[in-house]
Amino acid sequence: MSYLDWSILIGTLMFIILYGLYKTRKENTTDSYLKGGSDSKWWTIGLSVMATQASAITFLSTPGQAFDKGLGFVQFYFGLPLAMVVLCVTFVPIFYRLKVFTAYEYLEKRFDLKTRTFAALLFLIQRGLAAGITIYAPAIIFSVLLGWNLKLTCIIIGILVIVYTVTGGTKAVAVTQKQQMVIILSGMIIAFFIILRLLPEDMNFTTAMSLAGASGKTNAIDFSIDFKERYTFWSGITGGFFIALAYFGTDQSQVQRYLSGRSIRESRLGLLFNGLFKLPLQFFILVVGIMVFVFFQFQEKPLNFNPQAEKVIKESKYADEYANLEQQYQLLQSEKTALSSEFLVHKKANDNAALENVKELLISKEGELNALRSEGRKLMDNSGLEIESNDRDYVFLSFILKYLPRGLIGLLLAVILSAAMSSTAAEINALGATTVVDLYKRNTKKELSEKEYLNASKLFTLAWGIIAIFVATTASLFDNLIQLVNYIGSVFYGTILGIFLVAFYIKKVGSHAVFIGAVGAQILVLIFTQFSDSYMWFNVVGCFSVIIISIIAQLLIKQVAKSDE
Repeated sequence: MSYLDWSILIGTLMFIILYGLYKTRKENTTDSYLKGGSDSKWWTIGLSVMATQASAITFLSTPGQAFDKGLGFVQFYFGLPLAMVVLCVTFVPIFYRLKVFTAYEYLEKRFDLKTRTFAALLFLIQRGLAAGITIYAPAIIFSVLLGWNLKLTCIIIGILVIVYTVTGGTKAVAVTQKQQMVIILSGMIIAFFIILRLLPEDMNFTTAMSLAGASGKTNAIDFSIDFKERYTFWSGITGGFFIALAYFGTDQSQVQRYLSGRSIRESRLGLLFNGLFKLPLQFFILVVGIMVFVFFQFQEKPLNFNPQAEKVIKESKYADEYANLEQQYQLLQSEKTALSSEFLVHKKANDNAALENVKELLISKEGELNALRSEGRKLMDNSGLEIESNDRDYVFLSFILKYLPRGLIGLLLAVILSAAMSSTAAEINALGATTVVDLYKRNTKKELSEKEYLNASKLFTLAWGIIAIFVATTASLFDNLIQLVNYIGSVFYGTILGIFLVAFYIKKVGSHAVFIGAVGAQILVLIFTQFSDSYMWFNVVGCFSVIIISIIAQLLIKQVAKSDE
């Protein structure tokens, strides 16, 4: 990177951190630290909610997902708008009426302490793991840029996030997220138009999408009923709905964002804003990934986009075997580039018969290229060397570093790192708040002062930041990072959501029954994960299992009580 890029990158990050600390320098109460003072306006809430979900993983991993699998991932978000409406009608008024710091306080009022504690612990486990993954994503960038050890980079970035989160709390997270979202959106829009300019002269956006479609990358909606397919219309509208409902309704990192609103109306408008714009934003980021795919149809691309992985394998005893795969890959790339150029000629001439023939060849060549990429990854995995072979999360980063102009590189890296700081800060802040309110404060026998609770909040936030760094240093890429985070959340979200739905709508179910239902449901979900990796359905299984087991348990408890009379 040039000095200009480094200046833009460092200047942007320092501005965000210093601005957050300046705006929160007088925040010294537990209410302001954990809830942001309950004075946020709807646009702050909306941007904060969106920024919390839109981590570095979104902007690093989603384009790579589109590059590899196409637009189908957008179906994950189909249930989100409906979930926002349900939240506005049900969850938000209840939380406001009870004046809670965390969502789990309500569960003790409705059930008992053990149910509240169990739900809080499930949240702490899954969000603690996810916070580590959100640190891991930007660490990839700096490890590539600077050649640093990946674990050392995780530690440095984690410390950077911890500093302003522990100092400023929820208020610092909220006030900086507005700036971060502006930077994020500006950077991605600029990147999109730069990519269009880098395409061949006779290619516009419509032609580029047609070429991507000819390679099978633009199928955004799949109406098939296939439980082995992770992303379909049906999994999105059902599983995606339950994921969104659980995430925004029971995950403290999100609940904390809209509890900071000055009124129910502001919180509802903020959530509806997120529901309205999140799906188009996610689709746009996937389209950026598609444009990167089209760009590489006319440029030589590596067999594996992870430069460190390629360096290690090329310096090992497997170098010749890998070089042979590279040679085959480059030959196939040349053939596919020729076919892509041929496609443009026939498209311009409106020769539909020739286009259909070229489409078949393009899909065939794309399949062969993917097979060679898989062989390269298998070679790395079986080598016994310390190599991260999964390279989807390196695709967009590789494009940024090699092909974008000076200045814009620094801006886009600032986008990704800003998103990382935003999301991770919100997560460890929520982890600290939940630990203090639902575990520490609730189980502390003596009454502590306001200052003692504030210090405890900061201490627990620091502790969770350290735990997140530890998780980051032991993480791996799974299929890719965005799927890993969603997988982790889906293992636990369904159970938590089920507890809340029983609390809201099934008044006859008591504390013992719902606790049995929650424990039983979580066990069932963990068993289900051994037979399927379609995590979109984990939430459905967990949620309905809680409801069904709770109702059965309540009936059995009543029968036992009657027999004892």
